[in-house]
Amino acid sequence: MSRINTNVESLTARRALSINNRSLNEALGRLSTGLRINSGRDDPAGLIASETLRSSLRAISTAVDNAARADTIVAVAEGGLQEISSLLLNLENLIDQTANEAGITDEERAANQLQIDSILTSINRLAEATAFGSKKLLNGSLSFATSGVNVTEATGTAVNHLDRVQINAAKIPAGSFRQVNVNVVNPSTVAIISAVPAGTDGSAVLNGTLNGATTVQIRGNLGSETLSFASGTSTAEIATAINSSKALTGVSATGSAAGGGPSSLILQSTGFGSDQFVSVSFVSGESAFISQATTEQQSGTDGTITINGANSVVRGLNASVNNSSLSVDLTLTSSFGGGPAGGTSSFEITGGGAVFSISPTIGLSGQESIGVDEVSTSKLGSTGTGFLSSLGTGLANDLSSDNFTTAQRIVRAAINQVATLRGRLGGFQKDTLTTTINSLRVSQENIQAAESAIRDADFATETSNLTRAQILVASSTQVLKLANTQPQNALSLLG
Repeated sequence: MSRINTNVESLTARRALSINNRSLNEALGRLSTGLRINSGRDDPAGLIASETLRSSLRAISTAVDNAARADTIVAVAEGGLQEISSLLLNLENLIDQTANEAGITDEERAANQLQIDSILTSINRLAEATAFGSKKLLNGSLSFATSGVNVTEATGTAVNHLDRVQINAAKIPAGSFRQVNVNVVNPSTVAIISAVPAGTDGSAVLNGTLNGATTVQIRGNLGSETLSFASGTSTAEIATAINSSKALTGVSATGSAAGGGPSSLILQSTGFGSDQFVSVSFVSGESAFISQATTEQQSGTDGTITINGANSVVRGLNASVNNSSLSVDLTLTSSFGGGPAGGTSSFEITGGGAVFSISPTIGLSGQESIGVDEVSTSKLGSTGTGFLSSLGTGLANDLSSDNFTTAQRIVRAAINQVATLRGRLGGFQKDTLTTTINSLRVSQENIQAAESAIRDADFATETSNLTRAQILVASSTQVLKLANTQPQNALSLLG
């Protein structure tokens, strides 16, 4: 080595030492953090992919937490409904006991009424008190809000098309509403049977009376009644007798003399649909009517009703539809759902409901909703039969009114409503929330694995790299030391 100003060997050794030190530090950094990518320069493309996956993981984790929170809220609501259901069963037991009039004293009747009043108070308290934190769950605050149901036209005429509107679920765009269009393509019908009494006047002209004594059994979907009529009984008198028992049979009767012809007896079910029927069986005297078979039975029919263009499930005047954007149960008025002409009606769902965001992507498609209607005594029951509150002391269906049949039907309707709501909540937990949580957790595992493959350090590889870098650093240090001593050989030339 004869040149001392530029030590090329030293520069080469120093550059190699710098590279080896960088490799050593990189290996130490990866082993200390457990990450292959600690900064953007480690792998720019990998960093971008990793951060995107991390964002997805955070969103999925939050969605799982949201779904779990929703499951907890629904469980609290279902717990309150379970207790209300038990109270309703006790309520029916008290009504059934009191209906045994000959076997119960006045004091027992009064005691049963006190219990009924207490049960009604408890149901209202549970409806108001069941809450998750400060959020009430059963007082109607989680039901959907509607507008335009049974509107009043500019002429002042009320248009009543719907007796009941129950929104189970609906996806409503932010700041907007969801239109619901109901179209009765074919109305539901009642079961109907007509017969002409065979009685005649002195000129052998039918006069709307029986020509002989007859005993007939009238049956409907509510029960049966056997009635006996004497010869000469008029159509109007027969209809009056049948109507006096329609609460027991579900069959009503009218007399008709169309076009001046003979008066006929028309029997029809009090309800609409295929569940309704009218049966007439003659015990004796079937010849009192013209061309009347010994037994005749007719059933009603379910109509064809579309909701937002989709065919609905129809049972009499009840129509329901259930799809990804709308689940609704409707009870149509008899003039609309059972009228001869059908027609259309519409209303808007403007908001409300229990809305849960259970998807990693925030938006309408990632939301699930469920409507939880109020379950107080003023809401449980039906418009036609009555509401649970009417069983209170001094009201229409308390025990002193002896309206045991009506009271039982009200309670059974309430039991069915609460059971249906519990079933919907249970289905929402099982088929929506639980399946969503399971699916999200599978996605979470897969994305976590993908992110780990990109970002995490392979310890086997990094320990090998560390060993290699340590050896190279040590050797390059020794080489640099030797390279720095070589210029001293020039001193030997100075003698």
